[in-house]
Amino acid sequence: METGQKAARLCALNLIAQANAALDGDLDAITRVVRLGGFVNATADFEDIPHVINGASDVMVDVFGDVGRHARAAVSCPNLPLGSAVEVDAIFEVK
Repeated sequence: METGQKAARLCALNLIAQANAALDGDLDAITRVVRLGGFVNATADFEDIPHVINGASDVMVDVFGDVGRHARAAVSCPNLPLGSAVEVDAIFEVK
């Protein structure tokens, strides 16, 4: 599970980097992290999907504070594109 959490953290950092680029380096323009969607490449009997995606959720709160608190979906998938272990998407509200 720890490896999955690390992958989810990396996904969150990549999302923040993409948002930063789209906002010309102004992360303060983000007024709220609205929602995260987390997908974990796992077998049907793996039940710790929410714990894996906590890795991404924790990054959002660590970086944005209360603005980073969000709604979330965490689901298991039998496979993900390119054999990825975890995929995370986000919706950010901006000024």
